[in-house]
Amino acid sequence: MGMSTTNSGGGSRKRRSRRHQPISEINVTPFVDVMLVLLIVFMVTAPLLTVGVQVDLPKTEAGAVNAETQPITLTIDANGKVFIQETELTLDELTPRLKAISDTREKLETRIFIRGDSAATYDIVARVLGRVSASGFKKFTLSSLPPDS
Repeated sequence: MGMSTTNSGGGSRKRRSRRHQPISEINVTPFVDVMLVLLIVFMVTAPLLTVGVQVDLPKTEAGAVNAETQPITLTIDANGKVFIQETELTLDELTPRLKAISDTREKLETRIFIRGDSAATYDIVARVLGRVSASGFKKFTLSSLPPDS
């Protein structure tokens, strides 16, 4: 006799609209996974980014040196070969190369690290020190490892 006022179709629309609402939460699990993978990659590759010439440094009681500017690294391997950074050169080429470097940098502020293999002879290390001094550089450091405790 009378009309029914219940709206059965309207209730189902409300349920459907709730079901299709976007989720407002951010899923950070993939982001954390990527960050952990990058952390592992950097931890593995960081030790490989050191100077490329392998030498067996002697162990001494000297402390670490703090340097503000990028130093020049001279390396003397066990066979007596001399390298500036990773470039091999002879003793005769060492002084002109250092003088060319000193023309582009200020000699008084440039620090030279000398890394000598523990199997290298004293003769070649002394000759390299003499060439560095003759080139006008005043700050140079002999690199070594700390003693085993």
